Amino acid sequence: MTRLLEVKDLKVRFRSDRTIIHAVNGISYSLDEGGSLAVVGESGSGKSVGMLAIMGLIPNPPGWVESGQALFKGRDLLKASEGELRLIRGKEIAMVFQDPMTSLNPVLPIGLQLTEAIQTHLGLDKNQARERAIEMLRMVGLPNPAQRIKDFPFQFSGGQRQRVMIAMALTCTPSLLIADEPTTALDVTIQAQIVELVRDLQKQLGMAIIWISHNLGLVAGVVDTVLVMYSGFIVEQAPVDDLYEHPRHPYTLGLLHAVPKLDTENQERLASIDGMPPDLRKPIVGCPFAPRCPYRQEKCDQQTPPLFEVGPQHQSACWRWQELSKISTFGEPL
Repeated sequence: MTRLLEVKDLKVRFRSDRTIIHAVNGISYSLDEGGSLAVVGESGSGKSVGMLAIMGLIPNPPGWVESGQALFKGRDLLKASEGELRLIRGKEIAMVFQDPMTSLNPVLPIGLQLTEAIQTHLGLDKNQARERAIEMLRMVGLPNPAQRIKDFPFQFSGGQRQRVMIAMALTCTPSLLIADEPTTALDVTIQAQIVELVRDLQKQLGMAIIWISHNLGLVAGVVDTVLVMYSGFIVEQAPVDDLYEHPRHPYTLGLLHAVPKLDTENQERLASIDGMPPDLRKPIVGCPFAPRCPYRQEKCDQQTPPLFEVGPQHQSACWRWQELSKISTFGEPL
């Protein structure tokens, strides 16, 4: 497979009240053409910030990229000019945001918002762009697209607005689609429809996908690889089946045991992760998860663990990853 995106040692900082927030702390990962990757973790773990950084969308001030590389088709996006990035965003890399109502302009019909990107990147005239927009709305399953293209965002349901956002992202057939928690504001039935839609479109168009989510259960059937983030660090990365069957980091184990299971015979109480994430205004010494970890030892407070190779394409940033294979429930003694 041809490498599409390779991120190396990405660090992102924000300045707030005379302090520096260490939002992303040296993450590295890669994605092949046509591949699929999920970035999961709780709010504040750096999932979205890391993606916004590679697209040049970190507002400066207060934020900036302190170091790293983001090689997209061999070009370092972090060194590209704003003009170069404008040509890449929308055409080569597209993004679907969490809340479509705040992403769509409420005073413009969706047709105008769709055709603007088409005319800018594809060079089509007004009529050709309109036909392309209708075609894309039909592709994402929006009923009667020739008429609905005249409507305003408030005239669509939440699920329909998200379909419009997906259509907008795919108008130029990008090589990479970044979906930033696109189903969070939707009910579970519509969530399933959007997930199925994105999965089908990926196969149809052959594009790569990065799916950002806090829901491990949601991404299970969507991606090939899962990257788990905590406090701006990657703590585990593995093929999706291997991660679910053989988690090798306490944080991943805790997330998995917090997911409700329909096949449980007894009414078991969901596991919880006690404590709070670390204060990102201070540089983290040792393992970032150590204060909340039931398997913490002295070394965890003193040294930040690297990403150990724990299996084929499986990495874990835990000093005790080998011992974790002996337990089946988060918090169970080693």
